[in-house]
Amino acid sequence: MLALVMLINRAGSMVLPFLGVYMTAHLKFSIEHTGIVLSFFGIGSVIGSWLGGFITDKIGEYKVQYLSLLLSVPLFCLIPLFKTEVGVAAIILIQSIVSDSFRPANSVAITKYAKPENITRAFSLNRMAVNLGFSIGPALGGILSAISYEFLFFSNALAALLAGILYIVFFRKRNKLAKLRARKVKEAIEIKKENSPYRDSKFLIYCFLCMLFSICFFQLFSTLTIFYKDTAHLSQQNIGYLLGYSGFIVVLLEMGLVQIAEKYLSLARTMFLGTFICGLSYAMLGFDYSIITLVISMTLLSIGEIWALPFMSTITALRSGKNNKGAYMGLNGISFSIAFIVTPYLGTLIAEKLGFTVLWVGTGVLATLIAIAFYFIVPWMIKDNKEIID
Repeated sequence: MLALVMLINRAGSMVLPFLGVYMTAHLKFSIEHTGIVLSFFGIGSVIGSWLGGFITDKIGEYKVQYLSLLLSVPLFCLIPLFKTEVGVAAIILIQSIVSDSFRPANSVAITKYAKPENITRAFSLNRMAVNLGFSIGPALGGILSAISYEFLFFSNALAALLAGILYIVFFRKRNKLAKLRARKVKEAIEIKKENSPYRDSKFLIYCFLCMLFSICFFQLFSTLTIFYKDTAHLSQQNIGYLLGYSGFIVVLLEMGLVQIAEKYLSLARTMFLGTFICGLSYAMLGFDYSIITLVISMTLLSIGEIWALPFMSTITALRSGKNNKGAYMGLNGISFSIAFIVTPYLGTLIAEKLGFTVLWVGTGVLATLIAIAFYFIVPWMIKDNKEIID
């Protein structure tokens, strides 16, 4: 049901991939100003990830998730009313804070309801729902944006409303039972005070690498769509179909590839392969952007994503304690959110000043270095954590 809620929510996620195109084509912002405005999504994401993790450990993941979903509804509807760079940046900042407070709470809910031996597959199932929604959303978004960009925002609002209602209906009673069980456990055992993730030096290094990976990967949501439109000359519909194809590939292959990785690969090797393949998918765009190359690149990016993102969440859960999972998930979420700040501005700046070829090849080189770092850092970080997640 957590995955179904995520599917409905993400099926309406048509806005983010088209924000760059919306601002350059519809609002007539420059590429550089578009990158700056998109960075405010990342700033809001940082604040939302921290706030969501902090509040989750205080009031529980149930309240944080339904409040985030329901408060997102009016904010999505307000976005089309803002036409200036300052106005769009402000509403995107607020909307991002509210929406991204959902993520650490959702991750904690997964660790709460999943069996310990299924934790990676539970994260994968949730991500599969994200990507199934992402395969539906952009494809539909490409069609709707050709008619009116306002449809994108209203559709996102409707999806958030439906997801919020479904979540409340299904989890309201289950959350009360879970809180009752947790209270009995607290009364039966002495609660051990656990360290803050912000004082965990090994985890901070790991989060820094996650941030660098995200800077590479999240060009999917900003510079890549601009590249498709301006350099590869794809229509908005075809951009939507290509992004939808990415989601379809992830849905089709994720559970199988995750099980293969769990059975035959260590966490370090899985992270190395996933990060390297993502870098390769971008690097090849520096040499050719025919439709065949674009499809192959997106296929590789999807495979690399499968072997990187769900395992990042698993490693975070392994590193955290029993009572500070929200804080750990929030800090790891912040590493992704910082990338949302850096990626749009840095990507558009490099593309405008040096060209897309330098951007894509540089991304490939950086991702390769990150992959090597993951290979050595991950075992060092989790070797002293002997506990299986409760």
